[in-house]
Amino acid sequence: MTSLHLLSGGAAQGLVRQLQASFEANSSLQLDATFGAVGAMKQRLLEGAACDVLILTQALIDGLVQSGQVMAGSDRKLGIVKTGIAVKAGTPWPEVASADSLRQALRKATGIYFPDPQLATAGIHFMKVLNELGIASEVAERLRSFPNGATAMKAMAECDDPQVIGCTQVTEILITDGIDLVDDLPPVFELATVYTAAVCTASTHPQAAAQLIDLLVSPVHASLRRQGGFLPAA
Repeated sequence: MTSLHLLSGGAAQGLVRQLQASFEANSSLQLDATFGAVGAMKQRLLEGAACDVLILTQALIDGLVQSGQVMAGSDRKLGIVKTGIAVKAGTPWPEVASADSLRQALRKATGIYFPDPQLATAGIHFMKVLNELGIASEVAERLRSFPNGATAMKAMAECDDPQVIGCTQVTEILITDGIDLVDDLPPVFELATVYTAAVCTASTHPQAAAQLIDLLVSPVHASLRRQGGFLPAA
């Protein structure tokens, strides 16, 4: 079966996987989806990877429209994704609602799991948070970074240490068995990222690409998006 190729930030993995069967049942194409840090997905596109649909942050999509890799006018917003704090399921939830309480929780953690601090939206932001809290050097030996948030949360769920903590986008926390979402980052550190789907200029199946995007943003699936961590975007 011919494939429709998707490159996507990890934030959209849960939503795409839930709607994949519906898309394939109403299409002659199989969905070939790759998920990872948004920077890494952009890099794959620029290096020539096959891509029909791209899901990245709005800012990255806008830049790719300007440079010609994404079809102008094809972009549709999936929603806003916040970044949150997670712990292993069944362990006590720390207080993280303020900068002081978050600092204390991170200091107490024996391991801190998060996505790539160079290429992942949440990973880049989390390193800024650690620096602003003044504890980046103090916790450096306990930092555990992974290629994307979903991988980080899976590794955290599988570790044997009940005193670990994690930070990534809410959508990646919610899809991981064995992990609890404690709360969003404190308001002073809030990261609310708009994720957008668009058709790649080099797509060999632009109509099917638009069909997939229509499915992902459909009002029919508004509750599915919200349950998965996507908030409505203006």
